[in-house]
Amino acid sequence: MTAKGHRLTAATGIHKGDRDYQQDQVTLLMHPRAKGCLMAILADGMGGRSGGRKASDQVMLTGRQLFERYSPGADDPVATLKQLVMEAHTVIKLTAISSEQEPHSTVASFLINPDGSCHWVHAGDSRIYFFRDRTLVKRTLDHSYVQTLVNQGKITPEEANFHPRSNILMGCLGTDKDPILDIDFIPCLLPGDILLVCSDGVWHYFNDIELGSVLTTLSARDASEFLIEKARSRARGSGDNLSLAIVKFEALDAPSP
Repeated sequence: MTAKGHRLTAATGIHKGDRDYQQDQVTLLMHPRAKGCLMAILADGMGGRSGGRKASDQVMLTGRQLFERYSPGADDPVATLKQLVMEAHTVIKLTAISSEQEPHSTVASFLINPDGSCHWVHAGDSRIYFFRDRTLVKRTLDHSYVQTLVNQGKITPEEANFHPRSNILMGCLGTDKDPILDIDFIPCLLPGDILLVCSDGVWHYFNDIELGSVLTTLSARDASEFLIEKARSRARGSGDNLSLAIVKFEALDAPSP
């Protein structure tokens, strides 16, 4: 996919890990009318065998519908991303009323416009990472109990990864309260920039330096396969569902992977 002298290469990956069923969902959407515009959406569902899958499916459906109607340059990308979170949240709550399950889901989504700007939103502990030339520029901060402890200086980020309550979320879609959602913005993506969105089944097993090295060294497709295989190996038979999407922003004269 090319736009204004740049090329976007991308890949997705998904695996059920050591779980009996898959509740993660991930997609990369190319805009039907605007060249160089794409949207990545990832959802980690929770709530029993069918509840979690219904919740993550709803995030995907809502995102697809909104992106099909989205008009770059005319519509507000921040409003579109907020609408994705709140509409999916509302429908998931309604699903819970009509069933005995308790469907919930995280969401992490970024939207790249043809002008190279990028906006993202997340709710829960699915993450978005932004690397520039192998270095992590920024990433989302989890809406989780352990991230609260990190913010308060009670534990380190390294300790948070192995904390016994690391799976407790402070907010997600489908709960009684409206989800906490965070928006961020990259004014202009440059050649060498890389975006990664992934569920906790992936990021739990890597530090930032490892991720930057893999994403920079390998093609999007090879990096996707490598990260899933390595996460599966490091989980040692107790791994969660895994999902990720990678988008690399490259110069047109760069060699194809």
